[in-house]
Order: sequence, then structure tokens, then C-alpha cells
Amino acid sequence: MQSAPAPAETAGGSAPAPAPEAATSGAPEAASPPALPGGATEADDALIDGRRRPGFNKELPDKVDQTNPGAVSAPPPEAYYDKYDGEGPVGALGLDVGVPDRWRIMGSLCPKKDPQTGARDRALFTLFPKLEYVCHSTLDPFHHSLLKGDHPLSKGQRPGFLKGDDWFFIANAVSDTVIEPRTFPIPVGNQTTTRPNSIDVFGQSNSLVLSQTFIAGFSLLKGMTAFKPPVIEYRVAVGANITHVEVPERRVLYVEPSKGTTRTTGFVGLQEAFIDYHIGRFDTKRYDFVSLRAGIQPFQSDFRGFLFNDNQLGVRLFGNRDNNRWQFNLAAFWRIEKDTNSGLNDVTQPLRRDWIFTGNIYRQDFPFVGLTSQVSLTYNMNRENRYKSDKNGFPARPALLGDIRPRQYDVVYIGYAADGHVGRMNLTAQAYAALGEDRNSFITSRPAVIKAFMAAAEASYDINWMRFRLSGLWASGDSNPYDGTEGGFDAIFENPQFAGADTSYWIRQSIPFAGGGRAVSLNGRNGILNSLRTSKELGQSNFLNPGTVLAGVGGDFDLLPTLRVSANVNHLWFQNTRILQVLRNEGSIPNSIGWDTSVSAIWRPNASQNLVFRLSGAVLHAGSGFRDLFAQEGGGSRYYSVLANATLAF
Repeated sequence: MQSAPAPAETAGGSAPAPAPEAATSGAPEAASPPALPGGATEADDALIDGRRRPGFNKELPDKVDQTNPGAVSAPPPEAYYDKYDGEGPVGALGLDVGVPDRWRIMGSLCPKKDPQTGARDRALFTLFPKLEYVCHSTLDPFHHSLLKGDHPLSKGQRPGFLKGDDWFFIANAVSDTVIEPRTFPIPVGNQTTTRPNSIDVFGQSNSLVLSQTFIAGFSLLKGMTAFKPPVIEYRVAVGANITHVEVPERRVLYVEPSKGTTRTTGFVGLQEAFIDYHIGRFDTKRYDFVSLRAGIQPFQSDFRGFLFNDNQLGVRLFGNRDNNRWQFNLAAFWRIEKDTNSGLNDVTQPLRRDWIFTGNIYRQDFPFVGLTSQVSLTYNMNRENRYKSDKNGFPARPALLGDIRPRQYDVVYIGYAADGHVGRMNLTAQAYAALGEDRNSFITSRPAVIKAFMAAAEASYDINWMRFRLSGLWASGDSNPYDGTEGGFDAIFENPQFAGADTSYWIRQSIPFAGGGRAVSLNGRNGILNSLRTSKELGQSNFLNPGTVLAGVGGDFDLLPTLRVSANVNHLWFQNTRILQVLRNEGSIPNSIGWDTSVSAIWRPNASQNLVFRLSGAVLHAGSGFRDLFAQEGGGSRYYSVLANATLAF
């Protein structure tokens, strides 16, 4: 009888075991594994010849005895308890204790005050010294506090209609104090003057502003907000301001000369009042979200606030996608009137007939890694056909220029912005095209096409504790007021953080141009554009303006972790002075505005934004165009601005 061929070896080198039915009657029986007491068999003895357990060594190494001098021994088994599973009565091994939520675990260990003596037993800090770092007053802004939303409201701390244990309350308060001596060209009143025989066009230039603003805000929000936006948020913020101003000439603070040269005013405004609802069904695993916010809310249309940066009544849909690589905003705003002297929202006045519709989209790491790009489209529809004066009696709408008829306009702003860094170079850039129609050009009293442009860029480079900057801005000016095209670029409500921001003289100060006092200003306070409007708070956008050109250098120097010194030097020009020549009835006006030099020091004693003290000084060295427009009494050509500011925040 021919024997069967040997079975093929497996990849592991051993042959598979033959199936029981393949054995012949003449094959010898396999040896039985040795039996253990009770009939059990060891695992190794049960293996078939030629097979082994992968990764198993039959001979184990010797047992290692470990000793750790000073180590704490594990608790004995009787120290552990069985968790109660809800079935039957709680047994002797069950433990029924209240464990604080994860926000209060550490705070629950803090010693409580003795109700009789008012003292705390500090013995616990001897055993756990670092525990003292979390045991602080709830008013301490640098540690966990219920008022800052670090802990959720417990059941006894929230109204009954707020369901769930994830409601947080956030309170914040800001005190902003400003002391600002300054000089600027001040017109002499036509009816009467402060000083006899003062008959020049411009008189003395010194003035003083003292301003104190308090802002208190309250938020109530629901949701575990460590990784995703709150489910819903209710927010209210109220601002109160007291301002005192002193000037040397009449008809600067009030339209009536009899009211003198000092003014003290106060106002309370509603700065925020909105509901933010998180539309959770659009969430992704990466916590991308979509939210809807309605009410008075802050909005900034671009990275640096060139076009629109304000708190206004509106509806906004916003969110992000693709792991936050894309962000978007769709919003509509109906503008609220501002208080004349404080700039706060005045909700007691009827809403303006001025609407803003805007949408933008952001893309991170485009076109370069580290750079974020933004594309925006903004439509400003103005239908203000009534005369409006401010609280000091000066005309606000329309401006005292040309035919002084009410103006209405439609303008679309198409914008591209970039912000971030390319390698080690920090970069911010912005470009806008303003296209539309002015239904009544104040020069021709006919409709005019709006076609104006603006571009700005700021690049900086860091070397250790120093940052050096280059800044440039170009905003087109109108070249021919009579040709039916308005080519001077103007914003809606600018507040640019650019080229030194409000440390700069030109950005900080507003220069009167026409109408006596503050009727029409060449530029706006906390604005960079030469817009020839009454004010950015109450006035209308004006596209018949001389435009603006700026080139500057600057630097930030972090001398200490708590102290930064900044310096800026900017040169400014009018882009085109043709409209100034028409309004002043002059044959030619040079383009140079002058040199704006400034230096500032910012001290943060706690290395945070809770206490910030700033002192800055700026000087405008007037150029030939500025001197041509504003011949100061005595032939002065230098104007200064000093800003002392203290900000305290909780």
C-alpha cells in the first residue's frame, strides 16, 4: 500500500494537524497528554506536536520583589465600596455622598468662614499649600469666579425657568478715563469773539478734554462652552459717559455764541442688547457651528476697522466650516442715532433711515500658510431726506456744503483683506472699491455716479523684543466735482487700528473745516480719511472729498513684560485738492498735510488687560497744504495732542 504524501508546511514552518477522518486504521494512536489531579490538562501539554503559542516562553523569569521606601501603600480591600446600582436598598458597602461638579471640586475644599468669628481655619493650607491658590474672593478677576462664568449657576442661584445645570452668568465692568490736552485750528466766531479785536479766521488753538466712561455688561448663557459655542446667550451692556471740554473760542462747543467756551455733559447709552442662538443641527465633529444673533451687537467688517466698526441694531448669521478653515458672516443693520458728545447709542431717538447689508467669508492659510484672506460685499442704503441737527445746535445732516439739500445714496463696497504672516513677516492688507449712485451731488444738485477706491497695507518684522513696521494707505480723492462722478473714498463708520491708531495726531483729532466750530470737519475723530463730513457718528458718507495718502514707519519695543513703548512717524497728503479749491474758492492748494510723529508708553502692571495705563504724545508738523487751509493766529505750524488714559476692567 502506497503511503500518503507528507502534508505541506505552513508559512510558519510547521505542518497542519491531520483531520481525524484522514487517519487510517493502521496508524498508531497519539499519546494522551498527562492528566492533572481532578482530570485537568495544562495548556502547553494540550498543544499538538510542532505547534506553539506565539510570543509565549514556557520558562518564566524569576519573580521580582520591588520595594519603594517612603511610598504610600495601597488601601486594603475593605477601604473600597461598591457603587449603588439603583437596585434594592443601599447596603452596608454602599456610599451615598454628594460629589461637587467638575467646576467646584477644588473650591469645595476651601475652608469656610466661622460664622461667629469671621475667620478661616488655615490649617488645611499647611498640608496642601497649593490649595490656597484657588481659595479667593469671587470678586477677584484673576481666579475662578461665579461672576466670570467659571462656575455654572447652581439650582438655588438661578431662576426656576432656566432648566439644566449648564447656565453660566458673566458680568464685566470697564472704567475708561481720558485726560487730553491738545491744539488744533479753531475758527473765530462770526457773531462775537471771546477776546476783543480777535478778527482773524482762526484764533487760539489750545483745548482740553476730560472724559470718564463706565461700561457694565451682563451675559447669561447655556452650554458646556469648553469646546463649542453656547447653546443660547443673552447679553446686555450699558455705557455711561461724563465729558468736560474747554476751548478758547466761542461757537466751537455750541452754535449759540452766548453759551460760552466750556461744556459738561453726561449720557447713558445702550451699547449691546442681543440674543445669540446656536443652531446645533449644523454642528460637526470638529465643533464647526452656525449661530444667529439678533439685537444691538458689535460688528467689524474687516481686520483693522477701515469700513465699518460699530455697535448697531441688526441680525447676523455667522459660523465656520472645515475645522475652522472657513468662517462667514451674513448681516443686516439698521443704524441707531448716536449721542453728539459721548458717541454712545441713543435709543430714545428714532432710528436712522440708513441700512447696511454685508457678507464676508474668510479662508485660513490662503494663499500662503499663516495668512488669512477675506472677501466681503457691503451695501449701504441711505434714505435720509430730513434735516437733522446735533445736540449742540450744529447741522448734522445734510452737511453745510454746496446746495445744502438732503442727500440720499446707494453704494456697494467690494473688498479684499489679508491678515497674518508670510514666514517671519507679519502682514495686513485691505482694498476696497466703492461703486454706486449719489442721488443729489451737493455741487451740481444732480445725481452722480460713485466710483472710489482705497488700499492699505502694513508689514512688520519681529526681532526679539522689537517689532518694526511699514504702513501705507491710499484713498482716492475727487478730481472734478462737476463731471457727474464722485471719486473720493469714504467709509461708513471707520475706527482703524493702523499706523499708530489713536496715538497718531491725525487719527485722534478732528480738524474743523467749514460752518464754524464742528459743523463740517476735514477728517473724523478716530478716523484716518479726509471725508468732509459733519461727523462719523451723525453725518453721512461723502464721496466728494480730497482723499488721503499716508506713508509711515513705526516700532513697538517691549522693554519689560509689563511695559511697551511705541513710536510712529507718518507723512500725510491730500490725494487731490480740487474739491478743496472749489469749496474755498482758491486757485491752488498744495497736497502736503504734514508730518505726524507720535510716541506712547503702555504699562500693564499685572501683565494683563485688567489694568492698562497709557501716556502718549503726538505732534503734527503742518505741511504746505495744511498751512494754506488753516492759517493759525501767530503763524503757528505745529499742533500737539497728549493722551493720558487709564482702563480698569473686571
